[in-house]
Amino acid sequence: MSWVVDNQLTRFQKFCVNVIKCGPIPRHIAIIMDGNRRYAIRNKMGKTEGHTKGFERLAECLLWCRELGVKEVTVYAFSIENFNRTIEEVDTLMSLAKEKFERVFEEKDKIMMEGIKIRVIGNLSLVPEDIRILLAKSVLLTKDNDKSILNIAFSYTARDEIVHSMKTVVEGLESKKIKPADVDADLISYCMYSNQSPDPDILIRTSGEVRLSDFLLWQISQHTQICFTSVLWPDFSIWHLLGCIFKYQRAFPGLKKYADECQSNRKKLNDRITSFLGDIEKKRMEQMEIYAKT
Repeated sequence: MSWVVDNQLTRFQKFCVNVIKCGPIPRHIAIIMDGNRRYAIRNKMGKTEGHTKGFERLAECLLWCRELGVKEVTVYAFSIENFNRTIEEVDTLMSLAKEKFERVFEEKDKIMMEGIKIRVIGNLSLVPEDIRILLAKSVLLTKDNDKSILNIAFSYTARDEIVHSMKTVVEGLESKKIKPADVDADLISYCMYSNQSPDPDILIRTSGEVRLSDFLLWQISQHTQICFTSVLWPDFSIWHLLGCIFKYQRAFPGLKKYADECQSNRKKLNDRITSFLGDIEKKRMEQMEIYAKT
C-alpha cells in the first residue's frame, strides 16, 4: 500500500467534502489509530494483516485530509508502552514499520510532488537501529516540504515528552542560555518534541476506548475537540472523519474564543529564548543526520 493514494472519492463524497469546507476546517488533527488487533480477530486474519489494513486506512485518511485542506496530521504509530507487548508482536510491528518506511524512498517522487513533510516525534534512542536510520532519513528527505505535514509519534508517550522538555529546560539553565525568569508553561511547550506544530484542533480515537493512552496530553489540555468513535481503525471511513469535523465546527465559536485567549496571554519571546529555541531545533536536525549516517 502506498503512502500517497490516488483520489478515490465518489462524486457524492466530494460534494459532502465541499459542504464541510464551507465551515471552519481544523489546521491540525491528531489520531489514535486503535483497533487493528481486534479487527484482525473479528475478520479471522493474522495480526500482521490487521496492522497492514490499519496502514492502508492511514494512507486513505491522509488523502481525505488533503482534500479537506487539513494542513497537519499527527498519528500515534507506536507507544513506548508497546515495547511491553509480546516479542512476536513487537517484532511484527517493527518489521511493518521498516517495510513502510523503506517505501517512502520508493515513492519519494510522489511524496515530494505532494509536498509532504514527515516529522517523527518520540524517543528514537529506544528504536532498533535499522528503523531509526529509516525514520531519520525520511525526516531529512522531506524537511523542506510544506504543503502537508505528517507527524508520526513513534516510541512516544506524553510523559516521556514532558520529561524530555523539562530536561531541555534544565540544560538551558545550567548552560546559562536562559534565565529562571524565562521558565514558564510556554517555554515548556516550546521544548516539546512537537514544538513545531500548533496544538491539535481535533483528537480522534477509534475502537470505542474512551481514554487518551498518554498521547499529546500537554497539547490537548486547552482547546482541542476530542472525538471518540466506536469504529475500529481499519473500518474508519471518510464519513467518520467528516462527522468529527462537523462536531468540531459546531463547537468552533467556543473553542476559538478560548484559543484566542490562550494566544493573547502568551508572552512575547525575547532574543535569549528565541536563540535557545533555535539551538534546540538545530541540535535535533543534527541528531537526525547522525542517526541517518549510523
